[in-house]
Amino acid sequence: MKVELDAVGKGRREHALPVTSAVFESGRVTLVAAETEQRPTVLGLIASGRMRPDTGRVAIDGRSAASRLRRRVALVDAPEVSEPEPNVTLAGVAAEELMFAGRRSDPIAVRRWLDEHALGEAASVPVSNVDPADRVRALCELAVLRTGIEGIVLVSPDRHGGLPAAWWAIAEEFGARGLAVLVIAGQASRSVLDGGAPDASTAPSAPTTPAREPLGTRRAPGTRRAPGAPGIRLRRFTAPSKGGRA
Repeated sequence: MKVELDAVGKGRREHALPVTSAVFESGRVTLVAAETEQRPTVLGLIASGRMRPDTGRVAIDGRSAASRLRRRVALVDAPEVSEPEPNVTLAGVAAEELMFAGRRSDPIAVRRWLDEHALGEAASVPVSNVDPADRVRALCELAVLRTGIEGIVLVSPDRHGGLPAAWWAIAEEFGARGLAVLVIAGQASRSVLDGGAPDASTAPSAPTTPAREPLGTRRAPGTRRAPGAPGIRLRRFTAPSKGGRA
């Protein structure tokens, strides 16, 4: 599977999302830098077929097919859209996602699933207090349980703290499993992953930039108004999204 974002933008004068191009495909992890509170989520929605861009085009395997893209790409941990409720325990998040994936979701099954993924100790912890890397791993693992999922769009993992290298390594693991992975993070994280230091003159306010593969990339063997964006509304999806993806 190959997803191409060709000069997509959103909002009046592209204020919600500056013109951005990116490609993510099966067996590869791609990083895109997006700054400000709203832009990462807008980009994630567009990249996963859940929002139509005002400019540009999104294609999956060379065709514009938003419904197909939605069925095959999971939107993970997007603020205001698919992030879990902060006070729900990790076990609660897992139970809901297991249920929507058509699997057993009783307490014993949930505990077994968490233990299998080395997350058992965090079962009773509110998801907002779970270790950042464990949170990313849990939400991504739960996302790919759904039938037909071949790709992941992970939004702003750096907002939870921790080392960028930790969540990047997890993203690489999913790429190595053959999934198409797009990670949307801040410019500072991209600079760290590239082995450099953030440019203090531009990092805090830099616009979304075209995607590129940072050093370390491997090819594998209802509704809320977005803060500060008049006219742009981010849809909060119903029950399935509360487990961390939509």
